[in-house]
Amino acid sequence: MLPAPHIHHVFAARQQFAATIKNKMYSHEFSNEVAIITGAGQGIGFEIAKQLCLKGASVVLNDVDEKLARDAVAKIGQNCIAVAGDAADVSFINSMVDEAVKRFGKLSIAIANAGITLFGDFFEYKAEALQRVMNVNLGGSFFLAQAAAKQMKQNGGSILLMSSVTGHQAHKDLAAYGMTKAALEMLAKALVVELSEFNISINTIAPGATVTERTSQDQAYMDTWKRITPMGRAATVEDIANAALFMVSPASRHITGQSLVIDGGWTSVSPSPY
Repeated sequence: MLPAPHIHHVFAARQQFAATIKNKMYSHEFSNEVAIITGAGQGIGFEIAKQLCLKGASVVLNDVDEKLARDAVAKIGQNCIAVAGDAADVSFINSMVDEAVKRFGKLSIAIANAGITLFGDFFEYKAEALQRVMNVNLGGSFFLAQAAAKQMKQNGGSILLMSSVTGHQAHKDLAAYGMTKAALEMLAKALVVELSEFNISINTIAPGATVTERTSQDQAYMDTWKRITPMGRAATVEDIANAALFMVSPASRHITGQSLVIDGGWTSVSPSPY
């Protein structure tokens, strides 16, 4: 029998070895995957793209802002290319999917992250604002799913749509936005019957308040969500990316048509930020 200190050292060494093997395994979790992520120049989309690349995926990173897309790719490094364009434009969506297949040989993951938030008083909301929100949030997601699924028919794949807690609970001045996010969750359910026979899963994630470049300098935002979130803080982009990667990973291969809320418990209590 080993003396106690020696037992401790052996146990520690075994733990370290197991951790090393686990890290190596997970660092290559997506090594055979090719992903498209829209609206990924910064924020949640960027973090998802970065994490996928770190775990071995090849990624087409899209943003409507060409400089933002190129700068994002420069930060991530290898196995990531920038394809700038409007993620609500159907012809662009089709060309982006074609580019992914041309560059990397296939497409196995599509994440419709691009979306816009146009606040507005319901009584004064303009038709052009509603149309733009619908085109980007719904149309862009619908047609990316369509184009991606056509490529995935032979070998299967995963599609992820970006919903929001506003699709579950009302927020003032966000009727149009919340409507589109709730609709995305129904879209995922509806497409289960279209895509399952091809071994294609489709799900949504619904982030709550999240600290991004846009909100990190807003102390009132940080303080408000710290106060009204049961877990005591707004989400980080890493929190959302972790959920996204799970939903497109082999670990979730029997999950489809579902929505995962990541909000620190806010929708359970739903106090208004106003």
